[in-house]
Amino acid sequence: MMKYRELGKTGIKLSGIGLGCMGMSAAYGTPDNEESIATLYRSLELSINFWDTADIYGNNHSNEKLLAQVLKEKRDQIFLATKFGFALNEGFTDSFQPGATYLNGKPDYVKKAVEGSLQRLGVDHIDLYYLHRVDPNTPIEETVSAMADLVKEGKVRYLGLSECTTEHLQRAMSIHPITAVQSEYSVLTRTPEENGILALTKELGVAFVPFAPMSRGLMTATVNVNELEANDFRTRLPRYQGEYLDNNQKLAAAFAAFAKEKGATAAQLAIAWVIAQGDHIIPIPGTKRRKYLEENAAAIDLTLTQADLARIQAIVNEFPLTGPRYSSNENKFVNK
Repeated sequence: MMKYRELGKTGIKLSGIGLGCMGMSAAYGTPDNEESIATLYRSLELSINFWDTADIYGNNHSNEKLLAQVLKEKRDQIFLATKFGFALNEGFTDSFQPGATYLNGKPDYVKKAVEGSLQRLGVDHIDLYYLHRVDPNTPIEETVSAMADLVKEGKVRYLGLSECTTEHLQRAMSIHPITAVQSEYSVLTRTPEENGILALTKELGVAFVPFAPMSRGLMTATVNVNELEANDFRTRLPRYQGEYLDNNQKLAAAFAAFAKEKGATAAQLAIAWVIAQGDHIIPIPGTKRRKYLEENAAAIDLTLTQADLARIQAIVNEFPLTGPRYSSNENKFVNK
């Protein structure tokens, strides 16, 4: 049975595990809209009420349009998060093509972006609206002021930041309350611990929403790199290549062996580890298939002891050559 966690200081109870929807339309091979829609409906049956998308996911913004097919009849059951901030360069429709995007946090773009998302999603308001990445050419105060106007207008309920620094968060909160921060966080990716954002969100009562809690499938110990489609963006990630891949496959195998001892799958152990790092954390593992959704949701019942957490850290320490998150092309969009 699903357990719930409060979203920051809002008093809103969300499923302790949300659903990341990007992979239904982008980055992970050929989309399967029929199975993705079935997965969205199944998530509601499993009491997962926290969906995460972005205007940039999928060719021609297709992920928001996909969710709209379910939102039109289930809107009241879903706490809906989307994002803006990546703008497409002229001539591009797919944000995952090299050179396709640039960052835009200008106030006029904020207003344009929200109208596009509202229309594509088929809704009259967005529950949680994130700045996807901080635009280095626009003071974050200006961006957040424009976002705050959307709250006053009733188009958005709460504001969030994604992949921000502690300085960004503090500056943003001087303008308007920030309800959630989203960043990559997993057994392999510890950046939020290292840069202080995990601790600061807890201190400030801000929800922390980790994406890729299974390290983009690496920690499931089930991904065959040779079977990835050419349009799967993991084929260009350092962790899926060369000596990094060799290290990570050994790490994942040891991790999966421990998961088996716990009566769980490696994916469930990876999600449970993230949940155990703080009561303000709500991970959003992504999937486009019902069977993986069901597996992920069951992680809410896996409780880890301090001894378990120490064992996991020992496994990670044994295989330290994990590699960087992104190639140089993607890494330029990450705020550290």
